[in-house]
Amino acid sequence: MHRSKHTSEFQTTHSLRALGDFFYRDALPTAVKNPQWIAFNQSLAEQLNISAAEQDTDEGLAIWAGNQVPEWAKPAALAYAGHQFANLVPQLGDGRALLMAEAVDHHDKRWDIQLKGAGPTPFSRGGDGRSAIGPVLREYLLSESMHALGIPTTRALAAVASGEMVYRDGGIPGAVFTRVASSHLRVGSFQYALLHGGHEKVKALADYTISRHFPHIKKSSNAGNPYLALLNTVAEHQAELVNCWLRVGFIHGVMNTDNTSICGETIDYGPAAFIDTYNPNKVFSSIDRRGRYAFSQQPEIAKWNLARLAETLLPLLAADASHHETPKATQKEEAIELATRVLDEYSEYCEQLWLANMGAKLGIQHATKNDKALMQEFLDLLHQQNVDFTQAFWQLANELNCTQTANIGPQSPASSLFHDRQAFSEWRQRWLERLIENENNAEQVQASMRKVNPALIPRNHRVAEAIQAAEEDGDLTRFHELLEAWQEPYKMPNSELEIELYQAPKVDEEVTRTFCGT
Repeated sequence: MHRSKHTSEFQTTHSLRALGDFFYRDALPTAVKNPQWIAFNQSLAEQLNISAAEQDTDEGLAIWAGNQVPEWAKPAALAYAGHQFANLVPQLGDGRALLMAEAVDHHDKRWDIQLKGAGPTPFSRGGDGRSAIGPVLREYLLSESMHALGIPTTRALAAVASGEMVYRDGGIPGAVFTRVASSHLRVGSFQYALLHGGHEKVKALADYTISRHFPHIKKSSNAGNPYLALLNTVAEHQAELVNCWLRVGFIHGVMNTDNTSICGETIDYGPAAFIDTYNPNKVFSSIDRRGRYAFSQQPEIAKWNLARLAETLLPLLAADASHHETPKATQKEEAIELATRVLDEYSEYCEQLWLANMGAKLGIQHATKNDKALMQEFLDLLHQQNVDFTQAFWQLANELNCTQTANIGPQSPASSLFHDRQAFSEWRQRWLERLIENENNAEQVQASMRKVNPALIPRNHRVAEAIQAAEEDGDLTRFHELLEAWQEPYKMPNSELEIELYQAPKVDEEVTRTFCGT
């Protein structure tokens, strides 16, 4: 291991270190034998002002493989705890990830740069700290697709094949992934602070979070109670995130508190997947046997996770809730009442967002609670008749185009997807009557629906194809085809490849279970 003497042109900081090594452990990446490029995100690198010498070059390859630590980096594994399937694990931490630095982009926004699969850390718990190529390709494809869909997410900067095998159930080619995020702080970070450092460490982390991520809190009307404002801000971000997931049919798979970003970004694409035929109870994770993280459960699970965050902040809320002469028991009661109010407001906000998003998907402007029955009836039809979620909403917009005659594919009407067309026809009539109330013409409604209903999503069986080709033959052709095609998810599929990727999986192509990338 050696350090590069190249002076990077881009700015980096290491602000978390000001809190002390309680929150992290220094560690160096472990070099790999024969690094080879899989992919490099040049547009993201340019946004971060990463120098050309450290992009898709030999020097860049050494850095993003973990073989060379540049002068701007101070690698560290972050400490956190977490509720995993509702069971508290007091210490987890980055077992195969290293925070290299915080990069400052041309908008003066800071981004964490993290290597994943770069070898063991003090939190590896006996593991090798490596990643197989499959989880790396999955996270690269899904995170960049989510970004293209307009959904808050971590980003993929680089993927490098290690030239080594990792051993799980058998030997699999290894890879190193470089992830970029607004932050790697999680609900589990606050749980770790409380469990191992007490209220003082929670306060230090909360103050840091406000200063770095939510500086507007200091200037807002809630500045007198900044920790309540912090809880409320995180709750708003979580409500917005999970409703984005519901809009496109995404299932995170493992919404543990250690996978819940304080900044409201989708993080940790382990058993993540998109639903094909609509089922509100759909679960993909191979270990989620009770359906805790099912598709429709995600808003409630986010609320449960927020309650765990609130528990860590209660002493801070109590200190701000009353004057010091107020009995501590009363202060605590007031703090619980404040936190409970935030959680109740979260539920109300989620309901508003769901109505707005579903209204937009159906072309209904200014949707209200009176529209909920119409919305739910459509979802029930999809469920009862095993209709593909993505195709149903995309082709519903075609129902507004009377000249449409195609019987198959992205230009066909939604009615072609239903085996009981009479049931759909009756719902369709009520839907059209509701649209008339908006006094918009069909072309306007169709255009608005196209903006929120993607035609192309990262279909699970297509991701599996790319992974299989890479694992078995070292062939990355399919991976790069998918990566490019999924960058324009809202446009009409026209090319042969786009029309192929629009299609729902056949029965023998369906992926019913996905796995964590450990």
